[in-house]
Amino acid sequence: MVDGKMNKLNVLYEDNHVIVVEKKPDILSQSDITGDKDLLTMVKEYIKEKYNKPGNVYIGLVHRLDRVVGGIMVFARTSKAAKRLNEQIKNNIIKKTYLVLVDGIIENKKGLLVNYLFKDEKTGKSRVVDESFKGGKLSKLEYEVVCYIEDKSLLKVNLITGRHHQIRLQFANINHPIYGDQRYGKKNSEKIHLYAYKLEFNHPVTKEKLAFKLLPKWKEIEDETIIHRL
Repeated sequence: MVDGKMNKLNVLYEDNHVIVVEKKPDILSQSDITGDKDLLTMVKEYIKEKYNKPGNVYIGLVHRLDRVVGGIMVFARTSKAAKRLNEQIKNNIIKKTYLVLVDGIIENKKGLLVNYLFKDEKTGKSRVVDESFKGGKLSKLEYEVVCYIEDKSLLKVNLITGRHHQIRLQFANINHPIYGDQRYGKKNSEKIHLYAYKLEFNHPVTKEKLAFKLLPKWKEIEDETIIHRL
């Protein structure tokens, strides 16, 4: 953490090629028509201030998280790094693991969810559709049950594809909506319990495998025995 204006940015790693930071819930990944604060701009301001850079600062957006979702994100500091990281995403080399708390008890300890999803641009929501539906996109994720917390299931989720609202919609589709997901589930919590807690990728220049982990501040996982499993 850095004093002054930059103290709102939690930087997990940085060098001349990439910067890895935490996106807090309710912060946009990049700017939109609302004009609200976004992480891409915050990272640019952080680099500009820390290194006294004149003019515009280049930061490449490699992937996104939904506004309501928190977690780890990597940004590129050069166009070459951005190109190589984007290639890793296309080739499924970058691995993003999510921590998810869903309503209900999922009895199958490990599973694969496969659906076709369609994003309705008018409503901003996605829905599960038949394989033959025009515009439907194949969507896959793997999950593993970490433990049960009262009447809920704590899961690790690995995205195989990256579709709009994919995790939220696929679990809602099997009647296990994410706890606190007010769009696809119930208004049973002020915050959605979905967090990108682990990120793994190959450094775009050195090729070294980098891995980062950061747990969300959820009261449901404060127990040390649960934390140990993560």
